[in-house]
Amino acid sequence: MIRDQLQRELNIKDVPKRIISLVPSQTELLVALGLEENIVGITKFCIHPKYLRKSKTVVGGTKKVHFDKIRALNPLILCNKEENTLEMVLELEKIAPVHVSEIIDFEDVLILIEMYGKLFDRYREANQLILKLQKEKREFEKEIPVIPGKVAYFIWREPWMVAGGDTFINSLLKLNGWENVFENNESRYPEIKREELKRLKPDLILLSSEPYPFKEKHVEEMREICNVRVELVDGEYFSWYGSRLIPAFDYFKKLQKLLSGSF
Repeated sequence: MIRDQLQRELNIKDVPKRIISLVPSQTELLVALGLEENIVGITKFCIHPKYLRKSKTVVGGTKKVHFDKIRALNPLILCNKEENTLEMVLELEKIAPVHVSEIIDFEDVLILIEMYGKLFDRYREANQLILKLQKEKREFEKEIPVIPGKVAYFIWREPWMVAGGDTFINSLLKLNGWENVFENNESRYPEIKREELKRLKPDLILLSSEPYPFKEKHVEEMREICNVRVELVDGEYFSWYGSRLIPAFDYFKKLQKLLSGSF
């Protein structure tokens, strides 16, 4: 019996040969598992590998898709609870089986890879990737700072929005040895006021490259709001999961060295 990460049963009898991925990080994961030839449809945000959009049908974005294009491709559809909407999933289920992932922490990533290994008959590739990720994580954890700091991770401007608790971003902040000052907020991605940021007194503010493309000018703007260290970071390494985590650990090592002694 095939289930997704929401424990929904999928009526799939044979190994799917035609796949539509509506989640950029999962598209990249499929390629890492040797399934590039099986991918028939992707989103306009599936930018890794870069050449893929030239050879696959682009069926829309992560929140809005062309259902007629999807229907014509006769696929299995891969979604994510956070990236895609419930309304979209319900409509897609009228067309084809839909596998929905839910990624909150590192272990969820391993579970998804194992699921894909079973679903697409890529047991060996999935196991190798899982072992590689576990090894990279163990090696990185040896370099976590002795004195952790408090951080705020911004994803949007006007309104200012941050990553709260119960998010994959939050789990990676913890993995880096940091305390997310907004972890206990009721919202997963809360809008915040300047006064709240000052009150929580983070030691470090991280401005992500996505979904809002923070630039150097925003670093100075943020420093005027809260006089602490502010750094631009690559949002893909903090929010993309799957095979993206392998280069992410190298990125975190470099970031830790940059920040060494700053707290």
